[in-house]
Amino acid sequence: MASTNDHPGERATQDPVKLIGIRETPLSVDEVFRAVGDDAAGGTALFVGTVRNHDGGADVDALGYSCHPGAEAEMRRIAEKVAAEYPVRALAAVHRVGDLRVGDLAVVVAVSCPHRGEAFDACRKLIDDLKHEVPIWKHQRFSDGTEEWVGAC
Repeated sequence: MASTNDHPGERATQDPVKLIGIRETPLSVDEVFRAVGDDAAGGTALFVGTVRNHDGGADVDALGYSCHPGAEAEMRRIAEKVAAEYPVRALAAVHRVGDLRVGDLAVVVAVSCPHRGEAFDACRKLIDDLKHEVPIWKHQRFSDGTEEWVGAC
């Protein structure tokens, strides 16, 4: 009897990176979820990062994201690395830039894999690596009139 890894659905696809983008317009969870749909995937993990109303004990009124011109290429590099490390069937990641309000979507990533554990692990690796490596900066404005810049997502 063949192991489950012998089935084509258990192996990564040729180009599992289906959607990468940096957008000035509102993000769509549905668009990202549709991008990772795959009949061979038994698990899809989705992460949505939203603007929260506080940070470090201070009330956040709004924030803005800006990025380096090479940020999207860096997102793709990270996505390809994650897809090479896990049995990814499909992967998608989009990040917002510009001015956002509390509750707005800042980043949406999704990964589909043959099994749920792989999908969770790959999705976590994807968002963590994007946050630490992509040159996107956050400018937070607080209720008390102060502000701060935070490196990366």
